[in-house]
Amino acid sequence: MNRPPVTDWTADFDHLDPTFVADPYPIYEQLRTDCPIAHTDRYHGVWIPTRYEDLAAIAHDHHHFSSRTILVTDRPESPHDLGFHAPPITEDPPYHTDIRRLLLPVFSPKVVADYEPITRAMANDLIDGFITDGGCDAATDFAQHVPIKVITRMLGIPDSDHAQFRDWIHRLIEESPIAGDATFEAIFEIGGYLAGHVDQHRTSPRDDIITHLLEARMPDGRPLTDEEILGVCILLLLAGIDTTWSAIGSSLLHLATNPDDRRRLRDEPDLINSATEEFLRVFAPVTMAREVIEDTEVGGCPMRKGDRLLLPFPSGNRDPEIFDRPDNVVLDREANRHFAFGVGIHRCLGSNLARMELRVALQTWLERIPEFTLTDPDAVTWSAGQVRGPRTLPFAFTAG
Repeated sequence: MNRPPVTDWTADFDHLDPTFVADPYPIYEQLRTDCPIAHTDRYHGVWIPTRYEDLAAIAHDHHHFSSRTILVTDRPESPHDLGFHAPPITEDPPYHTDIRRLLLPVFSPKVVADYEPITRAMANDLIDGFITDGGCDAATDFAQHVPIKVITRMLGIPDSDHAQFRDWIHRLIEESPIAGDATFEAIFEIGGYLAGHVDQHRTSPRDDIITHLLEARMPDGRPLTDEEILGVCILLLLAGIDTTWSAIGSSLLHLATNPDDRRRLRDEPDLINSATEEFLRVFAPVTMAREVIEDTEVGGCPMRKGDRLLLPFPSGNRDPEIFDRPDNVVLDREANRHFAFGVGIHRCLGSNLARMELRVALQTWLERIPEFTLTDPDAVTWSAGQVRGPRTLPFAFTAG
């Protein structure tokens, strides 16, 4: 589809515009100053709040703003109306609360800690595949594989279909605003793929998430339906892979182009936890969406039932009213109430896992490849859509 370029970001915002895809942060800065709640007629009309406090207020207010619409697309219908359910993120209370509670045990700190040595071994195996080459594409050869390997193992499905997973994620997350029927074809394909594995788990239970879902019971005692199980699995694949690989890639890109930070993190390994939080803040990959379900007002802007909103958490994470030096990476930043995982009842339930994967990926890379550089800045490409991360990262390095 031929999309006209944006000439006025306050009244004609488009998150797929090439200028925005290449570097959204100056645009967010302009909007926070000139028009903190922008609007566009594209995508059948969307509001875009950009300040931290407005984003927090909306995310906490599920009485006026529903999560039934998490993707903004060219379709007049919401994905929810077309049958796309990925509980709990696409649902509202009380159902959201009940099904989210069933998932909390599989992402507990203990479970995540058990997966840390597994994740480290996976990261080392990936590096083994290119470390003697003197260079690699850090996105396609490393960052994109770590979370796929982890989440497929947690679900209890084989990791031999990684290329297929990457294709599905591209079609659902990056192409969803413009792909139309292709988006729902991808959902159908994923559902069919996962349904076969759910059937296998019924006859051969294992210690994994699919078995946990088959054995789980809602508060009224009923088991989850196949549709609910498949919806949860689709959510975990989408939310647990693209977001995390984007954060890993963005963090590695920063370290490749900022040698002082790279060497400080290598020389002061105790900084890794605060550095991980800072990378999540500065390079937060996710913009969510909401739908107005009761007329309301935010920041003087009247919003009507049926209106849609984009919630650009990356903009809130760089709000100077909240963060000192908001555009700078401060590895030892102490106060860091960032929105990388959202906020409110829909805050990412896999945040502990994502933090661990990012931290371990960076630790392992720096241990094995302490010095690395970006060979061609013009070759770096970024995903378009509601998840932003580098898709190509040509690096050269000297192995440790």
